[in-house]
Amino acid sequence: MDRGTEFSGLVSLESQYGIKTYYCHAYTPAERGSNERFNRNLRYFYPKGTRFEHISAQDLTTTLLQINQRPLKILDWQTPYQVMLNNLSKNSD
Repeated sequence: MDRGTEFSGLVSLESQYGIKTYYCHAYTPAERGSNERFNRNLRYFYPKGTRFEHISAQDLTTTLLQINQRPLKILDWQTPYQVMLNNLSKNSD
């Protein structure tokens, strides 16, 4: 995660939920490989320069569902959605 001000409130979530967060160095996109990959996937649907204020919440949700239904090698060919559901069910036990 980068050090933008939009992430400043995460410190409380880290301790509350036991989330480990990695803060990358400035100007090092190689340290954020999965983030860069997600951005590339998002650009497939919305080219650079797209004005997101003109994209409906429903359209964006549909796009994110499509992205999160793609199997990923890093997840042993599971989808991010499957991994999320598995983790949620483990945490609810």
